[in-house]
Parts: sequence; structure tokens; C-alpha cells
Amino acid sequence: MYQEERLIQIMRYLEEHHRISVDEICDQLAVSRDTARRDLVKLEEQKAIVRTRGGAILPSRHQEVLDYSRRLQTVSDEKKQIGELAASLIQQGDTIILDASTTVQACANAMSQRSVNVMTNSIHQAEILSSKPEVDIQLLGGLLQKEHGFLYGTSVIERLRQFHVKKAFIGVVGLSEHGLTIAHEEDGMVKRNMIQQAEQVIVLADHTKIGETELFRFAELKDVDLIITDQVPSEEFQTVLKREQVELMVTP
Repeated sequence: MYQEERLIQIMRYLEEHHRISVDEICDQLAVSRDTARRDLVKLEEQKAIVRTRGGAILPSRHQEVLDYSRRLQTVSDEKKQIGELAASLIQQGDTIILDASTTVQACANAMSQRSVNVMTNSIHQAEILSSKPEVDIQLLGGLLQKEHGFLYGTSVIERLRQFHVKKAFIGVVGLSEHGLTIAHEEDGMVKRNMIQQAEQVIVLADHTKIGETELFRFAELKDVDLIITDQVPSEEFQTVLKREQVELMVTP
């Protein structure tokens, strides 16, 4: 068996079992320990694995978090449908929080002309809502994260704690049984406080986010009242949601 064939077999095993030892490579591929080690070195050079003492594991596969302008270009029809369904839940006179995610931006775009008081830490959400005459906007001031266009820091959190709202619309990078996760801790800290100030917490997440886990966990599933997504998740995840008493809505 050529090395290329062995590498494919090793990666297939890792995809299924998540880790492999040198002894397992020797047994399954009928090669020496030196050959097994050379194969692992080759895979490490290709950045396909992380070598461990006596074997290897798959690397963490964090989703690439694009800058905001690039993420806007990737807003899918699914996200737009999620945003429209979320916007339909907003009632006349509601006080709401919108975070800085692009899926939540789809909600801002879809909001109808009705009297609503909105708090946000996103300069992009504020710009969109400024074209809607009946919407009052509280832009939470703080440090500007230029790449993604959100405001963060102590001043944002202190300002948030002065308010109590009906609904908070929150986007995520990862949504799993481990909770709600995001790439940037400073963004996550703001989201955590948004959740604490709302009567109803509504998470907007397309199907690619479900089952994923990112770097910083800012909330647990029990903190969520409703998840809006575009595809029915696995039965296993639905069972987790029922256990945590989280309602699920799926776009048509």
C-alpha cells in the first residue's frame, strides 16, 4: 500500500473515531511503527492532524468568522427567511434588543413600519433602522470593533443593565448542547448581558450553526426561550431542546 493510500485510511478512521494511536495504525495497515510515525508526520505537515503522545487527533475545526462586510455578501436566502419570521414576532410598542449578527440584521431589514423601541450595539443595525421613521433607536455606546462593526466594553454593559426589554434577538456562531458560543469574547460578554435584560430570548441560527461550538460560551440552552432556524435539527438535538424547555420554530 502506498503512503497516499495509508493517509486516506488514517483520515477515514479519524473522521469516525476522532483519535488514532500508532499501534492502531500498525495493526490496521500492517506497517511498522516507524512507517506509522512517518505517516503521522506527513499528515501533520499537511495540517490535517494534531500529533499527540503515541498517536494523533483531528484539529479543532472552528468556523472562519469573516469580517462584517464579507459576511453581508454571504447572507443566504435561509438567513433572510429566518429574519422575516423573527420580525413577524415583533409587536406594536415592543421594546427589543438586536445584537450585531448578520442573521439578526436580516430581522432588522424585515421589520415592518410599527412603533418599536430598539436597543443595539451594532452600527449596521442602527443604520438600517434609521430609515424606519417609527422605530426609536438606542445605540449602546462603547469601544468600536471596527472589523465587525459592533460596540463593546464596560460602558455598553452598564448601559444595558439599566433597561428591561420584551425580546432579545441573538445570533450565534455555534449552537449545541454545550450552549451558545461566539468567536469574540468581547462580543459574547455583551450578548450575555443582553440575554439577562430580556423577558424572551430568541436565538436566530441557520442550520450550519447547529451542532457547532466556538471559542467563547456566553449562554446555556436553558437561557433561551425560542430558536428560529431553517431546517429541522436532529432528533437528538430536539430532545435536548425539549429537556431545556426551548421552543423551536422552523422557516417554511
